[in-house]
Amino acid sequence: MKIKHVLSAVAVASLTIACGPSAPKSGIDLANLNQEVSPAEDFYEFACGGWMKNHPLPAAYSRYGSFDKLGEDNNKRINDILNELKSKEYEEGTTEKKLSELYKLSIDSVRRNEEGVKPVMPIIEKMEAAKSVDELFAIELELAPYGNSEFFGAYIGADDKNSTQNILNVVQSGITLGLKEYYLDNDSATTAIREAYKNHIVRMFQMFGFDEAASTKKMENIMKLETELAKNSKSRTEMRDPEANYNKTTLEEFNKKYPNIKLEAIANAQGLKSEYIQEFIVGQPLFMEAVNKLRETMTADEYRDYMEWGQIMSAVSYLSDDVVAANFDFFGKTMSGRKEDYPLWKRATMQVERVMGEALGQIYVAKYFPASSKERMEQLVKNLQVALGERIDAQEWMSDSTKVNAHQKLDAFYVKIGYPDKWTDMTALAIDPEKSYYENIRECNKFWNAHTIEEKAGKPVDRDEWHMTPQTVNAYYNPTTNEICFPAGILQPPFFDPEADDAFNYGAIGVVIGHEMTHGFDDQGRRYDKDGNMKDWWTAEDGQKFNERAQVCVDFFNNIKVLDDLNANGQLTLGENLADHGGLQVAYYALKNATKDNPLPEIDGFTAEQRFFLAYSGVWAGNITEEEMRNRTKSDPHSLGRWRVNGTLPHIDMWYEAFDVKEGDKMYIPKEKRVTLW
Repeated sequence: MKIKHVLSAVAVASLTIACGPSAPKSGIDLANLNQEVSPAEDFYEFACGGWMKNHPLPAAYSRYGSFDKLGEDNNKRINDILNELKSKEYEEGTTEKKLSELYKLSIDSVRRNEEGVKPVMPIIEKMEAAKSVDELFAIELELAPYGNSEFFGAYIGADDKNSTQNILNVVQSGITLGLKEYYLDNDSATTAIREAYKNHIVRMFQMFGFDEAASTKKMENIMKLETELAKNSKSRTEMRDPEANYNKTTLEEFNKKYPNIKLEAIANAQGLKSEYIQEFIVGQPLFMEAVNKLRETMTADEYRDYMEWGQIMSAVSYLSDDVVAANFDFFGKTMSGRKEDYPLWKRATMQVERVMGEALGQIYVAKYFPASSKERMEQLVKNLQVALGERIDAQEWMSDSTKVNAHQKLDAFYVKIGYPDKWTDMTALAIDPEKSYYENIRECNKFWNAHTIEEKAGKPVDRDEWHMTPQTVNAYYNPTTNEICFPAGILQPPFFDPEADDAFNYGAIGVVIGHEMTHGFDDQGRRYDKDGNMKDWWTAEDGQKFNERAQVCVDFFNNIKVLDDLNANGQLTLGENLADHGGLQVAYYALKNATKDNPLPEIDGFTAEQRFFLAYSGVWAGNITEEEMRNRTKSDPHSLGRWRVNGTLPHIDMWYEAFDVKEGDKMYIPKEKRVTLW
């Protein structure tokens, strides 16, 4: 994933993960394989077929794999923490007390069912009473401190071309379905989703007390505005170009171009002082032109209905069961193919985690994350850095000057493992059990909005800030801080097994490390220098050679048939595919370096090299609905699990050697047609 301690390359040390006198295990569960299938014909089925057979898709999931299973196990751990907190008494004002009270509210379905939609109605009624655009704008400003925004999005983050300083970024947003294609494409699958969405809007407004005619009219107004925003939105693929989405402007220039947006008033209402927005970044100017026009031409009814819909959508997860179920019917069943919703405990856990995740993370790492795991990860990262440095040196197509710059960037990686060194002070967060669950969630949103402004507005970038909670099962690279981060949550099987040998761990967590490192040199990351500034440090010739090699990857994935009527999007997934490709190569060579003096034996009938690729592939074992396949292919920069295996491994020369894949085999790709990066 792409979202920053400076660590220099050191001599490679062997890392034997296993501890104790007994021989290390392979880490490979043979039951997860399907050895009736040839690895040269379908490696995904060979490596993951047993797992998929033994783990049918649960009704509450649209995708369920080994990755998701680990997430599920982590959710249970977090829930155990919350239940323990709920069962004890704490002093007023303590973080434990706040977590306990919020969790009690989250699982109190009896109270939520009694309240129904009442917690939201004061806001809706206030909007209904407003008769003009000006009156409605005044309400928009009242809601701004809670993080609400209409028509566009905004956040404070690092300036891509001055990476040590935070700056306001104004970006496209405002469409409920997220992707412009859902509003504009006319294939049968998309049209069906769009019609279902219209029906969903009508149904939800009826649940909030409006009759069918009024609800239908509101739906029409909402669709009119959201469709107009969609027409002027960039696609997910277009959003991947950092240079094209960096347009620095002044407040004065912005006001001249877009006078109807009234950005300064909105920012001030959120708590952001004018002095901090005299200069900022506009991500998508054409989108802002559309917003400016909408602000000028929309009627009070259109504005009101759009605002009300925003409030409803932000509230539905925290209201009565019938509202939650109605929302699930569309977003869960229609959009994702899920057959049933998550149980209450899980929904409640995820909701509390969303607004107080860091506080839970502090408890989580103390309870579940041993210091030994962090130490082993630190060594693994060092070994991977050395291997990546060797891979840079080995690229005959890259000039010496570009290699020097690449090494400087590699040596400057800021590495984060496990959990942050400092935790957010939540003294100012108020949880009031007398108020509804929804109202308390709004207070949490208000707290984080104010906290972000206080910590970032007009201030230097804090490189020690974490962009994931410690319990998150994921990892990331952040280009503006040149950081790689591996939260405690991912440092467990199937990614990291302290009892397994190096072949397994380099194939699993090692590839994750290499993946995030390679993000620093993918088609986006390579545009940022060692200090995190968007700056071209490549020679023109090297840049062209990189693009030619990357295009091989784009073309290959573009030709993958995901469904009969849907191909993969090689351009959208390019960064992640290149990171998988680089991660595999770097981790493999790191494994070879670490074990050159003590070669690993064959275990369970598989060589160390074979176990490496099996460990990598096992991470992506999973079952998925057709609806989710379609949704992810359109929206997710990551390829589907099957193609992170069958689409990536045929471009890795060492995989051919490990499994004796030859010309004529189904997965064979001629060497001259393989991706040749790193």
